[in-house]
Amino acid sequence: MVEMEKEVLPLPPRYRFRDLLLGDWQTDDRVQVEFYVNENTFKERLKLFFIKNQRSSLRVRMFNFALKVLSCLLYIVRVLLDNPQEGRQDWKLIIWVDRPLPLWALQVRELLTPVCGLCFQGNVWEQVLRVPFILEMISAIPFMITVILPSFRNLFIPVFLNCWLAKHALENMINDLHRAIQRTHSAMFNQVVILISTLVCLMFTCICGIQHLERAGNNLTLFDSLYFCVVTFSTVGFGDVTPQIWPSQLLVVIMIFVALIVLPIQFEQLAFLWMERQKSGGNYSRYRAQTEKHVVLCVSCLKIDLLMDFLNEFFAHPRLQDYYVVILCPAEMDVQVRRVLHVPLWAQRVIYLQGSALKDQDLMRAKMDDAEACFILSNRFEVDRIAADHQTILRAWAVKDFAPNCPLYVQILKPENKFHVKFADHVVCEEEFKYAMLALNCVCPGTSTLITLLIHSSRGQEGGACSADQWHRTYRRCSANEVHHIRLEESKFFGEYQGKSFTFASFHAHKKYGVCLIGVRRLDTTNILLNPGPCHIMGASDTCFYINISKEENSAFVRGQRESSTWGGAGGNTRGVHQTIYHGLTRLPVHSIIASMGQSDGRQDPGSTGLAEERRHSIAPVLELVDGVNNPTFDLLGDQSEDEGGEEGKEDSDKDESGYPLNSPYIGSSPALCHLLQEKMPFCCLRMDKVCHHIPFEDARSYGFKNKLIIVSAESAGNGLYNFIVPLRAYYRPRKELKPIVLLLESIPEADFLEAICWFPMVFYTVGSIDNLDSLLRCGVTFADTMVVVDKESSMIAEEDYMADAKTIVNVQTLFRLFPALSIITELTHPANMRFMQFKVKDHYSLALSKLEKKEREKGSNLVFMFRLPFAAGKVFSVSMLDTLLYQSFVKDYMISIARLLLGLDSMPGSGFLCAMKITEDDLWIRTYGRLYQKLCSSTGDIPIGIYRTEAHKLPVSESQVSITVEDYEDTREPREPLLSRTSTHRNSTSSEPISTSSHSSDHPLLRRKSMQWARRLSRKGGRSSSGAKGGPGSAAERISQQRLTLFRRSERQELNALVRTRMKHLGLSPTGFNGMTDQGNRLSYILINPSPDARLELHDVVYLIRPDPLSLVPNQGSGRKCSAGISESHRFDTQDSTHL
Repeated sequence: MVEMEKEVLPLPPRYRFRDLLLGDWQTDDRVQVEFYVNENTFKERLKLFFIKNQRSSLRVRMFNFALKVLSCLLYIVRVLLDNPQEGRQDWKLIIWVDRPLPLWALQVRELLTPVCGLCFQGNVWEQVLRVPFILEMISAIPFMITVILPSFRNLFIPVFLNCWLAKHALENMINDLHRAIQRTHSAMFNQVVILISTLVCLMFTCICGIQHLERAGNNLTLFDSLYFCVVTFSTVGFGDVTPQIWPSQLLVVIMIFVALIVLPIQFEQLAFLWMERQKSGGNYSRYRAQTEKHVVLCVSCLKIDLLMDFLNEFFAHPRLQDYYVVILCPAEMDVQVRRVLHVPLWAQRVIYLQGSALKDQDLMRAKMDDAEACFILSNRFEVDRIAADHQTILRAWAVKDFAPNCPLYVQILKPENKFHVKFADHVVCEEEFKYAMLALNCVCPGTSTLITLLIHSSRGQEGGACSADQWHRTYRRCSANEVHHIRLEESKFFGEYQGKSFTFASFHAHKKYGVCLIGVRRLDTTNILLNPGPCHIMGASDTCFYINISKEENSAFVRGQRESSTWGGAGGNTRGVHQTIYHGLTRLPVHSIIASMGQSDGRQDPGSTGLAEERRHSIAPVLELVDGVNNPTFDLLGDQSEDEGGEEGKEDSDKDESGYPLNSPYIGSSPALCHLLQEKMPFCCLRMDKVCHHIPFEDARSYGFKNKLIIVSAESAGNGLYNFIVPLRAYYRPRKELKPIVLLLESIPEADFLEAICWFPMVFYTVGSIDNLDSLLRCGVTFADTMVVVDKESSMIAEEDYMADAKTIVNVQTLFRLFPALSIITELTHPANMRFMQFKVKDHYSLALSKLEKKEREKGSNLVFMFRLPFAAGKVFSVSMLDTLLYQSFVKDYMISIARLLLGLDSMPGSGFLCAMKITEDDLWIRTYGRLYQKLCSSTGDIPIGIYRTEAHKLPVSESQVSITVEDYEDTREPREPLLSRTSTHRNSTSSEPISTSSHSSDHPLLRRKSMQWARRLSRKGGRSSSGAKGGPGSAAERISQQRLTLFRRSERQELNALVRTRMKHLGLSPTGFNGMTDQGNRLSYILINPSPDARLELHDVVYLIRPDPLSLVPNQGSGRKCSAGISESHRFDTQDSTHL
């Protein structure tokens, strides 16, 4: 044991127990390596301290600069203390000066600075050959001689040349200052400092040099020399002070040549930097960022339309007038944008910075960390839209990383990329909103225009106050309505309805103030509920969302007294009603009406009272509190068996069921309850134009659909098309009203998309193109009710602006000519191209609207295109209109949520949905919009928010005479062709289809013959009157030429019909039912948002409704229906009367 212990070596103290276990303690081959040994020398340490260390280097530069400035000041002191002899020319005065001993001692101390600098400033020879070192030696060596030889103490030394060394030290000091504080000033700042310092040095050198040389001449003072230099360099040259001896004159010549060489170079660099600054935009100062409020707009490519939409919408709000907009764009500012930003209105409020959001330096220039918000917009004109989204995502990440507290407002193009930016405060997905809006346009006409008007800021002053058309004035006033919010306990509109039902508050607020209450939000939740129904009791802490011209805070209330009226109800109570006139920003009066039409005495004369009079007294009052279970007048969820209707409805209900889609094509789609098939459709059965072994049909007619088709023409089956299908298959739409959806695609969709749509009933696709007539006929265009044309992504890029829509517009015009009865809804890239939709060359009315649009553009209106007939009717939509939704969310953070709920993109439990009902002849007894409001609130709980009105367009008398004459002539030539739209002769238009097309003139021969006789008499009378004025032969020839022109057009119409019929026969399709003669060209439609209660209802008006969620009363359906069954029909506004269009 002793021998073994002797053999064991002692363990090194640094070893641990782990080393014993591993056995590595026996061999020690490790070598310690020291790094950066080259920096241990004295010279390298000096370099490290004085040069490489930023802060110490800055201190050295500042000390050196201070010494040089001090030497110049000491020189000035020496000159002021000097008193040379006057009256004689002595050249010794140039060599010798009077220098006091204390002053000499202070100047001698400066010789240590260049000697110390040689110790650490690198190669000695490089320093010797530099100009600053030569200037140092010019001052230092003579002072060293005076130390050695005291007799030379009064020798003149040009110490004033140290001003150039001070300039050099200042430049180095600024560079070290930037490195030390980690902030970079612009190159413009550095160049301005260099220019100013160069001018100062030139002036100081010339002043001191002339003053010293003139000691042997005029003996000028420093001030006289300063005066001479200023007068000379400013090219004034008075001549009262001039140098007298040749050395001073030579110095002036030299300094002028130096100034002519140095200053232009400096000014050239300054001008170049100024031009570059104008391109890049400079910086937004830190002081302004801390004292002013600003937002940052990040875009990859700034177009003039995008800029003007943002500026007009952003600064439309009064509270944003003091904000500044900083634009951060990597591209150079184009000419149009530069021209706009030079306008005084925007020059002081908009700052353009050229830079990238991915660079912290550019974000620092924009002061992103101090910004109130950051708007990041995608480039929708990019060839690769997915790549554009990727760039937007990176910008959002970069901004969030640099300024985590800055609110983000992000626009994304593709829905599958939305989940990458869910951290943003507000996100708008372009394709989601676009397809949902186009889908609702098919069932609720004009939805795109309705949403566009709601999200645009307007005061209802477009078109001028003296418009000739009544629909212009009404449409203009109603377009000023927007969505606002207020807390109920702080509101005069809704404060008195605390503890009342939602429908009671909505109806009475509209009756009394003219405001439309559409939704609420509880204090303890962030979810907004649109029309939560009559079971919702208003609380003091509720946030109310309402539609009105202006906010309540900007409204004035004028109260008056009016006579008492009788209110209908159980007891026939009488109460005094105050007349309230509401004044908003536009001072538009909203007259109060008494909307309750109660029975006066409860007795009716059956002989004198008709059906209409009986219905007049059938509007029940809106109850303050409604029991959702036992209330007899409220039957929201109708019996589904009524919707289905008989055995066919039962068969359909067996095939369909309500549920959530099993497969979503992208991450982030909101779950929505929809009508689904019990078994998914095989992929082969989804293609309509090909026969499969499951379904032997290959065209739309063979399927025998009960409802007309909805055809969507798109370039490819993108994920956004999923949001087109979901709103049309929502659970709250009756099964009998579901319209088949046919997707006309140019390529076969992928399996993922087919897997997502195969669960929806009556959804098909065909492969073809919109510019191919055979493809249109195969997909069933002759049986379609609506055709949706989506703008192609590949055509959004064009060499010339606004040409991106050329192909879409021409294709739609072709559709309009081939199938005039088809309702076509088009998406355009540029809103300015709306004027080409359904273009007619000699349409004088369109020309008048064009002039009106130009006037609105000159005024800077936000909605220059609002009076265009296709936009007012909701037939055309531009995706750029959605940009204002993102801009408005900065002030109204709820606008995106409300828009998503209205479009069906989000389904919140307890929140209502947007639908529509059509006013028929049986509903005209209601008479006014206020009575309809009461009828809906008291029966179904629906909240109306607007009217879609269609009117016949009145042509000028001369045009109507010509059209009537030609129609008469054509009718004599072709008696078998059915005439269209000739029953409404009082409208002075026979070329347009009347509002009701249920009966044609061919069904009434006597009426047809009388109308033709009336047309002939009118034509002859017009011919005689014109011949008496202008001469018979010429007028008759003109009338005949007009007839021939119209006949040529009629022949073109017949040729187009023959072409369609021929192609249908060639494809094996039956032309039965095709009527290509229906023309809707002389109709105009427009939207009235929140009209006044006394607005008259007209036949075929479509009323927009927000209907409560049917599922909110599903558990109590049974008892509710039993109670409703015992009610007389006069006290119930059946849900079957309101049709989901």
